[in-house]
Amino acid sequence: MVQRATYSTFDKKKWIGKNIIASFFPELPYRVLLCAHWDSRPFCDRDSIKANQRKACLGVNDGASGTGVLLEVARLLSGKNLKVGIDIIFLDMEDYGAGETDLGDGAIEDDWGLGAQYWSKNPHKQGYVAKYGVLLDMVGGEKTVFPLEGTSAFYAGQAQQKIWSTAGSLGYGNYFVQSKVGSITDDHVYINKWANIPCVDIIGYRESLDGFFPQHHTTDDVIKHIDKKTLKAVGQTLLELIFHETSSS
Repeated sequence: MVQRATYSTFDKKKWIGKNIIASFFPELPYRVLLCAHWDSRPFCDRDSIKANQRKACLGVNDGASGTGVLLEVARLLSGKNLKVGIDIIFLDMEDYGAGETDLGDGAIEDDWGLGAQYWSKNPHKQGYVAKYGVLLDMVGGEKTVFPLEGTSAFYAGQAQQKIWSTAGSLGYGNYFVQSKVGSITDDHVYINKWANIPCVDIIGYRESLDGFFPQHHTTDDVIKHIDKKTLKAVGQTLLELIFHETSSS
């Protein structure tokens, strides 16, 4: 299904966003949520060439990589007799933000993750619950590692450890590292806080590279910087996780 909503962005523009949602075995009460954002940043504001900063980002890693992994996961799950319900959500309007605005009294209005904000308050199914969720973001870059992100650890620490342990058992411990980083603003923040679903962010982040990958929010976020080994590590970890849930449920 497609969940449409009208969003107002920080630049006073209005957009119709579309969250795309697919469910495997929607009748099953035990569910796992998988999500990624399918939009890309509409301006390459981190590009070193000023003329490029008004161009839209192709977003091959920042957006498309997580979407691509989940499409392949969906293909491989198709026709399987699962004992766990799987919901896949491609979230829109994640990357059209300027920052956080202090509204006073300790309240913060965040203009990132607008699609996730909407879904978290208006789930596609009334009373929707999931055992836990997994968010993919920037999961295809070269020399990518996935540290233990702070918000995930706080709200979904048990699921986070399960995922990292699964990755390690598959030989992907060099991707899913045990180093810890602080909270990162991403779609999982709203799923955790507003939808009350423990959600883990698998996000490429390397402090030695000043945070995200070098091509982040530039015109150089293109296919040549995608590493299929990184994509495989994430996709295979997710599949192992799902099949383990199915066998143990």
